[in-house]
Amino acid sequence: MYDGIVQDLIDEFGRLPGIGPKSAQRITFHILQTPNFDVAHLSELLRDVRERVKFCDVCGNVSEQDRCSICRDPRRNETLICVVEDAKDVAAIERTREFRGLYHVLGGAISPIAGIGPDDLRITELMRRLADGTVQEVIIATNPNLEGEATATYLSRLLRTLEIAVTRLASGLPVGGDLEYADEVTLGRAFEGRRSIG
Repeated sequence: MYDGIVQDLIDEFGRLPGIGPKSAQRITFHILQTPNFDVAHLSELLRDVRERVKFCDVCGNVSEQDRCSICRDPRRNETLICVVEDAKDVAAIERTREFRGLYHVLGGAISPIAGIGPDDLRITELMRRLADGTVQEVIIATNPNLEGEATATYLSRLLRTLEIAVTRLASGLPVGGDLEYADEVTLGRAFEGRRSIG
């Protein structure tokens, strides 16, 4: 619709998740029409994020260090591990202030349609973390959609052989929704009402 570089920028913003053509156009024109918009700072932040941010060696959460702040926090309950699909789910749960244990980020969910199987997730790393006997409960907090349920079922069957309680977040979360969009009250109630699997 627009010529040259303006359309290129709109197209680039449009490739971001959750940004449609109209939002991409609005962002582009906001940058163009705001004289004090600090493009250099935005560019520097994007470059720094790519260079400095990595995934925690222990749980898979985003971090600028080898271990994230949650894994480094000695006040966290090491006997509880909450398994989530993505690092953004950690932030959603942390906003509830209901959970004081540790996390394990799988890096996605089982989805045969997308070609993602158990071997593509950080399940081996989870099993390694559970091997020393410290963890007493694993809370499966995958999204309440088809892929999340498939992942929860797979994990519950896998963990059944261990001497560990396996629970799943309770209802209160909408089926087909994502944790990152749930409000703090809903997530908090889901944690309070979690139930045993199997």
